[in-house]
Amino acid sequence: MSWNEGIKTFKAGEALAAKRRVKIETGTTTTPPEVVYADAGEDFIGVTEYAVADAAMVVVKMNTHPGTFEIECLVDSAIARGTVLYGGASGVVTDASSGTAQGIALEVGADGGHIECAMWNVKSTTAATVSLLDSGAFTAAATVEAAIAEIYQHLVSAQKTIPVPLGSVTQEDGTHLLKQAGTVAGIAQISDKEHVINIPINCSAGDSLGFSVAVPQDLDETADVIVHVLVGKDADNDALTLDCEVYPVAAGDVANADIQDTAATAIVAAVTDLPFTCGFDGVLAAPGGLSVVLAQGGTNDGDAVYIYAIWIEYTAKILAA
Repeated sequence: MSWNEGIKTFKAGEALAAKRRVKIETGTTTTPPEVVYADAGEDFIGVTEYAVADAAMVVVKMNTHPGTFEIECLVDSAIARGTVLYGGASGVVTDASSGTAQGIALEVGADGGHIECAMWNVKSTTAATVSLLDSGAFTAAATVEAAIAEIYQHLVSAQKTIPVPLGSVTQEDGTHLLKQAGTVAGIAQISDKEHVINIPINCSAGDSLGFSVAVPQDLDETADVIVHVLVGKDADNDALTLDCEVYPVAAGDVANADIQDTAATAIVAAVTDLPFTCGFDGVLAAPGGLSVVLAQGGTNDGDAVYIYAIWIEYTAKILAA
């Protein structure tokens, strides 16, 4: 059995440049073993001391050797003093994350230059220094930490949606909306295109609407809930508003007061998203539901109001069981 103290001679399995990271070539049977470049993200056993041709002998400074290393670098964004280094293609080190971080730059680097590096021969257990191989191109995140943060940001987003089909909306007293006719609000199609709830000019029934939804189990009751109404006017002849009331219910908890905080909001001719915020202090934990009342305000003797879509935005929480 042989051993050495930091410097060892190997056989080059390919032409090798000086100051590059190398690994043992897969399947080598020679004595000494052949070494080839350690590529992007790959572990390395050491660094070449000088350039050699294929099949020549090469001295390698082992990565277990004490002290710092001189290694050729390739700059992705910038290599400054203190930049974390990763294994790059053809044995270089680089600031582009790939695999586990392998060291840190002690000098400023330029493409093709040799820099002093403090290398470590350990696998990182810190998610911020472990790169992510995203073969499916699902994310732009480069590290495990960034990818996990992105996943959790999506899971607990404040933009989760409860869709409210227009067909589920009734008059406030529960009367179903039919095809719009006369002065009664109902479902209509505008110019053979959008389907809307049409609150007609001089509306006699349906200028106050209602619906109920069940809240999802992942509703975060410590965050606001927002009712969104996509609404517009046929023209701009009347000063009209839309008001909203929201009544929460939960198991064993009914007959609660209105929790909606936003004042009646002007309806403009252009289609606009009108948000109505329910403060978290009134939101009840799931399982439960929300009963919503939408009321048109003002005198609509010259304008029809069109409701194009309704949805409820909530913040989700992580379910632990």
